[in-house]
Amino acid sequence: MPFAETYATEDPILQTARSLAHELGLPCISPGAGSVLCLLAAAGNAKAVVEIGTGTGVSGIWLLRGMRPDGVLTTIDVEHEHQRIARRVFVEAGFAPGRTRIISGRSLDVLPRLADGAYDLIFVDADTTEFAACTEAALRLLRPGGVLIVNGVHAGGRINDPAARDVDTLTIRETVKAIRESEDWTPAVISSGAGLLAAVKR
Repeated sequence: MPFAETYATEDPILQTARSLAHELGLPCISPGAGSVLCLLAAAGNAKAVVEIGTGTGVSGIWLLRGMRPDGVLTTIDVEHEHQRIARRVFVEAGFAPGRTRIISGRSLDVLPRLADGAYDLIFVDADTTEFAACTEAALRLLRPGGVLIVNGVHAGGRINDPAARDVDTLTIRETVKAIRESEDWTPAVISSGAGLLAAVKR
């Protein structure tokens, strides 16, 4: 296991959230990737954060722990049952109910209702089919200097394989390339977990 993964430690609350995700067959971010989320939220003194893909609350806990004490995490997921678990996990982790705004629905339906330029950080952990739409929305939702983080950009190790032409890999390649070539973003790929694309809005 890479040192970045063993360096990041998880307490019993995170371990429980992770095991619940495993039982449901849900992928969740690795401890190393979680520690990057926490770091970037803390570095940006994040008060308003959007998470696309609640799961059982693993990434949400990492984000909340990096955010300001008065910060609010808006987390979106289509699966109401997963969010019910996450809500309980957030409370067990010591976060008051007012620290989270849990919205059930498709991200592409919810994001247009969120306010322009109101957010410090946006974490996209959605289906790859929604990557392009989510990153476009992030450009509108983030304040200047705000951070976009997209999970899964290694495409399961296929990102550098020219022979990999499946839809998911092609979509990820297009998203990564578009952000790199855009004058709106200052990006970098962080190799923790499934690969994180981080980009600061100019």
